[in-house]
Amino acid sequence: MKAVLCKEYGPPDKLSVESIAELKPGPGQVVVTVKACGVNFPDTLIIQGKYQFKPPFPFSPGSEIAGMVKETGEGVSNVKPGDRVMAFTGWGGFAEEVVAEAGEIISMPPGLDFTTASAFVLTYGTSHHALKDRAQLKAGETLLVLGAAGGVGLAAIEIGKIMGARVIAAASSQEKLDVCREHGADEFINYTTENLKDRLKALTGGKGVDVVYDPVGGGYSEVALRGMAWNGRFLVIGFTAGEIPRIPLNLPLLKGCAIVGVFWGSFTTHEPERNREHLQELLGWLKEGKLKPHISATYPLEGATQALQDMMDRKVKGKIVLVP
Repeated sequence: MKAVLCKEYGPPDKLSVESIAELKPGPGQVVVTVKACGVNFPDTLIIQGKYQFKPPFPFSPGSEIAGMVKETGEGVSNVKPGDRVMAFTGWGGFAEEVVAEAGEIISMPPGLDFTTASAFVLTYGTSHHALKDRAQLKAGETLLVLGAAGGVGLAAIEIGKIMGARVIAAASSQEKLDVCREHGADEFINYTTENLKDRLKALTGGKGVDVVYDPVGGGYSEVALRGMAWNGRFLVIGFTAGEIPRIPLNLPLLKGCAIVGVFWGSFTTHEPERNREHLQELLGWLKEGKLKPHISATYPLEGATQALQDMMDRKVKGKIVLVP
């Protein structure tokens, strides 16, 4: 079978597509024939050795897959060969096959296509956990989403609207903001042509925003934190800008606000039952048409280098997917 391999840390052009032996499941494991694999920002980090997890070489990036069960290992009873499934595996998805733990497997609802399924779990799971558990977002509150046209950003807009919030989308171009409008955002800030501080003040009448959803980091984080309301919650999602900001700790003191970390992958490990409950709620919203994953491009395995480079260059709107 073919797989995209990372044999040494480096940029996407260090990756290669090679034929390797077919995979075999161990006890409690499942081999899935990959029909689609979502591309996410952590994939650009794991190949550079900058992510929390460092699998042994050689490995394939790619953490969220959809496909069909090929073979099950000893003790697996929740799925059988031929079942249509999706899974969050951490890595290994940029390949024609992947091994997943049986507990990671999620049965695909009828009518859901593989491409959409592979672009759903991580982004919507992250944003749902962030807004429901970590921010405890309430109806009537104002939510600011930075990097709003990205995968987790669009998911945060949609979930924020379902939860009754007024959503302000901030992005780096009018084209990206147009996508945010299509997904339900109420107000818009182009932070390459507008002053983020002044626009937040104007849009909130000087009160500030109740919740900031920040997957970007860099220079906008402190500005957004200074634009928060009393009792606000600042959600630390990630750092796609590449820079981890150093926040003066007098700001949360003066604002009476909280800086809250969001690590969905760790949440799934520590609270698996609650994560399953969240996923069922998300899949229900998807079936009802309240969630509409935005997939802007698909690539073959041989296009993995370009897909990851596009992600690093922040050219992606919504999600992109590899289709072996």
